[in-house]
Formats: sequence, C-alpha cells, structure tokens
Amino acid sequence: MRQSPSRRGFLQGAGLVGAGLVSGATTGALLPAATLAWRRIGDDGDRDTDPDSPRFTLAVIPDTQYLFDGDQGDSAPLAATLRWIVAHRAERNIAFTAHLGDIVENAAAAELAEAGRVFEILDRRRVPYSVLAGNHDIDASTTDQRGPSSYLEVFGPHRVRRLPTYGGATADGYNTYHVFSAAGREWLLLALDWRPSDGTLDWARSVLAAHPTSPAILTTHDLADADPTGATWLSEHGQRLWDRLVGGSDQIFLTLNGHYWPPGRLVLRNAAGRDVQVHITNYQNRYYGGGGMVRLYSFDLARNTIDVETLSPWILGQPAERRNALARREIELTDPANRFSLAVDFADRFAGFAPVTRRPPRGPAAVVGDGTVAYWRFDQGRPDGETVPDGFRVEDLSGRGNHLTRLSLPGSPPEALRWSAEHHDDQPAHASLFFSGGLSGGRQPAQGGYLRTVDSAPLNAATFAHGYTVEAFVKLPADVWESGSDGMGILSRFGAGRDAGKTGADPAEPIALLGLSAGMMLKWAVFPVDLDGIVANWGHELPAGEWCHVAVVNDGRLSTLYVEGARLLRNPSVPVSGLATSGEPWLVGAGHHDRIVRQGFYGWIGDIRIADRPLPVDRFLRA
Repeated sequence: MRQSPSRRGFLQGAGLVGAGLVSGATTGALLPAATLAWRRIGDDGDRDTDPDSPRFTLAVIPDTQYLFDGDQGDSAPLAATLRWIVAHRAERNIAFTAHLGDIVENAAAAELAEAGRVFEILDRRRVPYSVLAGNHDIDASTTDQRGPSSYLEVFGPHRVRRLPTYGGATADGYNTYHVFSAAGREWLLLALDWRPSDGTLDWARSVLAAHPTSPAILTTHDLADADPTGATWLSEHGQRLWDRLVGGSDQIFLTLNGHYWPPGRLVLRNAAGRDVQVHITNYQNRYYGGGGMVRLYSFDLARNTIDVETLSPWILGQPAERRNALARREIELTDPANRFSLAVDFADRFAGFAPVTRRPPRGPAAVVGDGTVAYWRFDQGRPDGETVPDGFRVEDLSGRGNHLTRLSLPGSPPEALRWSAEHHDDQPAHASLFFSGGLSGGRQPAQGGYLRTVDSAPLNAATFAHGYTVEAFVKLPADVWESGSDGMGILSRFGAGRDAGKTGADPAEPIALLGLSAGMMLKWAVFPVDLDGIVANWGHELPAGEWCHVAVVNDGRLSTLYVEGARLLRNPSVPVSGLATSGEPWLVGAGHHDRIVRQGFYGWIGDIRIADRPLPVDRFLRA
C-alpha cells in the first residue's frame, strides 16, 4: 500500500541447474535440479493441473491489508478467493498463485497469524504459491536485512518449503524463488521483499543464472506507479530494480507489483532489446478493501496470448439476491485496465536465452514409402529468389517417374515462378517455390508459371482404387486479398469431368482439384470413379502469412480434409471410390476450367506427396 491514500497519481524445457551462487548476508541455497524434479512426481499439488497443456493460469492476489486490520477486518474475502483457486485449479489449469505483499495492515502478530490461518486453505492441498513482505507487513524503514519479524514467523520460507515448486530463499528469509511446470516447460518466479538489499539482487541474478533457459516473472511490492489516465512509470525504487536487475536480465519478461493504485501497465525495452511487461494490480481502495480480488493471467502459448481478467470470488459466491448495490459492481472488473489481452510471441521473446531448436531438413528417405507414388520438393540448391527457367525438371523422388516440368502461361514474365528459402517448420525440405500468377487478379488471359507432370508419368492414369493421400505445404502472402484472385489451384488433375466420361453436375470442372475458393477457403473437389457428378470437401479460410500443411485422405470410401493435422468440418458422407482420369497430366500451382488454365497460384508451395493409400495425416509432418 502507498503510505498516503490521498496521493492518487508476457516454449521447450528449462535447464534446472543446481548452484551455490551466493553473496553477503543474503546467502541462500538453490535446490539442485534432481530435487525439484523428484518432488514434482506424484505430488498432491500437481494432481489438478496439466503441465503439458499450452494453456495455464497464474493467479495474482494484491494488497489484502484492510481485510486484516486489527478488529476492523474480515478474512472472508481472501478465504473465498483461496477456496476458489483450489476449486478451479483443474478447470483453469492454475499452475501458481502469487501474493504481492501487504498481506496485513499493521504488521501485527495477531493479524499475520489470522492471515496465516487463511492460507492454510492452500497449505492443506499443497497448492503452489508465494508470498512476499509489503511495507505494512514489516518495519517499512528497513531492508530485508531487518532480522526476525512476526512476518517471518508466519510467512517465512518454512511455510512454502514443502511445496513442490519451492526453489530456495535468501538467508534472511525475506526472498524466495519458485519453479513451476506449465506449457511443457519450466517457469521461474522471484518473490522479492519490499526493499531487497544489494546482496539480494546479486542472489536473484544467481538464481537466474542457475536456471538459464527459464522465463522469469518478478513479483515484488513496489516497482511501478500509475495515474487514473492509465499513464504508468517506474517508482524510485522500481527504477533501482530495473537498473540493478530487470533491465539486464532478459529472462524477466513480466513484473507484477501492488502498493500503488489504480492498476496500470507499461512495456519497457530491456538491454537485449526485448519487451518487459510491467504491471500494477491493487484494489484495496475499492469496496470492502478490494473484496479479495484476484487477477488471472491466462497464458496461451498456442495463440501467443496472455488473457487477463479480474474478479472477486467472494462476491461471485454470494447469492445474487443478497448482493448489495456496491457488490454488484465489483463482481468482476471489465474496464481496459483490468481486462485485456497481451500479444506475446513467446518463442521470439524467449529466443535470447531459450531459442527454439528448429527441425533440420530431412532427406527423401524419411518421406518416401507407405505407398508414396509421387514426392516433389524444391531444394535444388538454387539461390533464394532465382527464377525457375521454362522446361526445368523437378524429379519425382518416389522413384515412380512422375517428374514435373516448368511451364508458363502466355505473356507471363520469367520471374512468375521463383525458388524460395521459405518453408513450413515441419516440412522435410527447407525450400519452396513462389508462384506470382495469382497477381493477375482473375483477369483473362491468366498469367503465371506452373508445373506439370510429364506425359509419361504413371500418375496421369492412376485411379487410386484403394484410397489415397494428397498432402502439400502452402503459404498465402499477407496481401493475398489485394490480389483480387477468384480462386487458385494448388494441385489439380488436368481435364474436365466430361473428358473422363462424367455427365452429371458441373462436367466442365477439373477432374480433381485441391485449391482455394475466391474466399481463400480450402477445398478438394473431385469426380470419383463410381459417381457421375462432382463431390467436394470444404475447409475454412486459410490464414494469410502463415504456412499450413493441407491434406486429403480417402480410405477407399470417404474423403476427409485436414489442415495442420486437424480434421475439418465439411466432409461429405457420400461414399466415393477412386479418382476419375482422362489420362492427362497433373498441374502444380494452377487451376483450370473447361480445359483452360484460368488461375495461377499466388503464394508459396513446398513439399507435395501423393500416396495410393490412406496414411496418418501427421506422418508427413513428423517424418
């Protein structure tokens, strides 16, 4: 809490390396990695959470001091919050809970003892949490070298030492660190005193050094201040912490403090040039001393997002008819300062200390097999951006002789088809081709370069009676919507349905087409051997600027469309067998209608594989 109430003014495992890096009076032991790992296995505190899910929550509780203020307080709101955390650990995947200090108002032994009894709600279930001393929990005129205190007697390291996440403490007992597992990796949380000494800051740096690949969250009581407009700045003490610890420690990506109000946040650049989220959260000035408000930081590493919300479990738990007018306004806070989302590219943010190891390229032997009848890749060793010349042959690495030849639509510039170093992270070949034909915007005659199987290719006559798998890696440019394309073909079998003897619906359509609609929705449209009309599978709009693995699998009866290994929605239940053929070539990077190539592709196409049987959709990705 501020002294004068009238003054209103953000993804692959961490290394847990034991160390004895200590300094001065703040010497504290760091638990070795083996100890931390052993204590997590089968521990009660971890049974309700999923350490591998990309979604997890950090629960943050700021200043609760008015709830423990002599004979004027009420512990019920904090008790309700802690019970809510226990009850919702599995649902919210709450990996850790952090209190930001000022647990009590007067640093009195009785107040601290009462608060300690409330925290037994977490202790009994061994739910991981941290606490730290605010200026109202101790003698505010001292640093963490103050010696014994009532705070230490109740909330010293002995209290959390039995928790599976406890890592260690300074010798004075006022500072601790914790390691928790979430989203498939280890995270570090530092809980620092109201006024950490220089020795403690040395200790904090040693903790970071002992866990060099762990992202770190710094919790303390006083670091940043804000005003009602949302403007946020470092306090005088916060500037010291930034200069001595945060700014030079790239692992620290998020700081959380209370003490001041209203809530606020800012983003600062550290010495490595990366963002540090600096957040204040404090509700003691609100109804009922904040009503035990908890702020939930919901991390989602799949979406590269942290969603933040603030609510009062104590008020939520009250019968609606018994909530008074003030309580009804405090159930949850939905203003921009208290409910917001942060876009964080976690892999990029953590790259300086925990770079993601990219998969190396894999040779054809890792992919060919399991009925592969065609496998094309574009890592011919040509420089990025170099034009693929007319007549260039791309070998079929399946050994089946289904080679491709580069062709151009009339009037197309040579650079309409170029080699590229771009590729999907899981693509076997780290190369692709860039097709610029879609830039014609659907105007006729179409322009662009494309590839075609040679006339002698066995694939031209294949009917796939026992099913098939067709897979490709594709990426649409960020400006694909500006191209004005009215549809694009990724891979198609040349010839219209009528050329294969089909007289049903849409006989002018291609015999087979894996492509995109004008709305960039993925589709697989084919004339099966045993039906007279066309059958189509439809997917969703493919995102621009992102690589995607697309696949269609036919088990000899039904066809299913996939993106990134995920089954899509609109797959017809009509039984289909095989693919009709007119014996003509397949095209890569072009669509056609009524035997006229009308659509050049705009974007990147990477590895393509065709098999004469259904295959698991992740086999190409995991090869």
